[in-house]
Amino acid sequence: MADEKKLSPVEGIKSESRFLRGTIQDDLANDSDQFDKSNMQLLKFHGTYQQDDRDSRNKKNAEGKSVKSYSMMTRTRVPGGRLTSEQMLAHLDLCEDLANATLKCTTRQALQMHGVLKSDLREAIQRINKMHLSTLAACGDVNRNVMCCPAPLNDSVHVEMRALTDALKDHLAPRTPGYYELWIQDEESGEKTLVGGGEPEEVEPIYGPTYLPRKFKIGIALPEDNCIDIYANDLGFLAVVREGKIIGYNVSVGGGMGTTPSAAKTFPALAKRMAFVTPEQAIGVAEAVVKVQRDFGNREDRKIARLKYLIANEGVEWFRGKVEEYYGEKLQDCTADEVHGFDDHMGWFPQGDGKFFYGLNVESGRLFDSEDRRWKAAIRAICKEFNPGVHLTAHQSILFTNLEEAALPRLQEIIKQHGLPLTEEVSTVRRWSMSCVALPTCGLAVAESERVLPELMSQFEVELAKLGLESDAFTVRITGCPNGCARPYNADIGLVGKTKAKYTIFLGGQLIGTRMAKIYKDLVPFEEITSTLVPIFTAFKEHRQSGETLGDFCDRVGNEQLASWSEQLV
Repeated sequence: MADEKKLSPVEGIKSESRFLRGTIQDDLANDSDQFDKSNMQLLKFHGTYQQDDRDSRNKKNAEGKSVKSYSMMTRTRVPGGRLTSEQMLAHLDLCEDLANATLKCTTRQALQMHGVLKSDLREAIQRINKMHLSTLAACGDVNRNVMCCPAPLNDSVHVEMRALTDALKDHLAPRTPGYYELWIQDEESGEKTLVGGGEPEEVEPIYGPTYLPRKFKIGIALPEDNCIDIYANDLGFLAVVREGKIIGYNVSVGGGMGTTPSAAKTFPALAKRMAFVTPEQAIGVAEAVVKVQRDFGNREDRKIARLKYLIANEGVEWFRGKVEEYYGEKLQDCTADEVHGFDDHMGWFPQGDGKFFYGLNVESGRLFDSEDRRWKAAIRAICKEFNPGVHLTAHQSILFTNLEEAALPRLQEIIKQHGLPLTEEVSTVRRWSMSCVALPTCGLAVAESERVLPELMSQFEVELAKLGLESDAFTVRITGCPNGCARPYNADIGLVGKTKAKYTIFLGGQLIGTRMAKIYKDLVPFEEITSTLVPIFTAFKEHRQSGETLGDFCDRVGNEQLASWSEQLV
């Protein structure tokens, strides 16, 4: 255990918070437009971040001082990305009533809103809970939204994966009553004082009073369908299927995309395979993994507090031994089953129960209405007419589920009537692209991401068509900072904001998410990204091997050869 004298300031805030209550109640009662700094840390556990509009930071008040426009980002936890039409419609209403009128499908199958005023925060969270959803543990140093393949296939494999998703969400949820007291309880009840107390093992039997050293993420996938990017998670369950039934899971540990360029001690990492578990062991082993990270993760330096650093320092065999100790039983070795495919589930497919689903590609996951594109209006119309299930993908898109086979023409008509492209009309490169939110709302962003992705994809479309590569599938992921929320470090092409309008280009990852990319060029101005990559595309066309993907090609030939070919082609 870490020496308490060396603990990071956030550890002190958590320790003194009375299980995440802090003085949030007092802040909610005052007239200020922002929260206390300590409470800002605690609010993350409740599913909300304080932000300010970065576009307005240059504005001055009457005294000539910079003025910040504060608001809250509020994230809804959506296990496996599964929503009802009613829940989606309620979110669309909420983003218009209390936020900035746009809704974001995240890279982890959740929904988030920006621009919620502090004075409206309690109402926003109350309304989300009335949808039978929650913001608790959507952020913070706890297990966050559990990811799972969103395909609504009704075979025993997918049914069991969805059941494990829900069981993990429930078992690893924070137990503190502070969330209910702050956001849900009736203010007219007369209960104005929050109740503290309770022993750690009573209030938080898994987490204790200081929760985890850092955020924790879980994903569930299939070898033939790694659509949720399992190895980017702290804990992964890869289903092992025999004769149509799940006999267990290969468990991986220690994935995470975030890094700090100024700190050489930080790095992105893919999870390592640890052990095989039976379905009956899965929940208990997950709890053991969480508890080992709780007790041995770094609480002195948050930059190196994720599980990946513990495993890098101690080794996966040491970690497995500790998990077995906490679980109370030896575990089997992983089977040979490994990721070998990726299905984004875009388009029209049978579910296996006589119904169908349609995957609608949503660029960057942003749902908004403008003069020429009306995403929210289209989704409203679809939900009201068909009452489908709404499943969010890890690529920020939407599956409309439980549709009759005859519904397709009308569904497509609604999409087109609202100025949106059918998935079949979206270019391959745009379909496989992804971005984080970045500017103007994210406080960590140093460069643009979501707002420049459409322009970049338009440039790529032109150049790839010239080369006859428009049908090649490869991932392009851009982030506004090195924290990697859009998972750029295992993409075929990763673009990571390094400073204002300049990016680090990574090459050689893999669409199926099992290999890290390498830095090709640093500090590339945005306007030079396409011209920098066109020679790579050209070399790929001329020198690729049969069946080779762009990422495989870049990894095989290496940066030195790529640079040499690029110089010859310029």
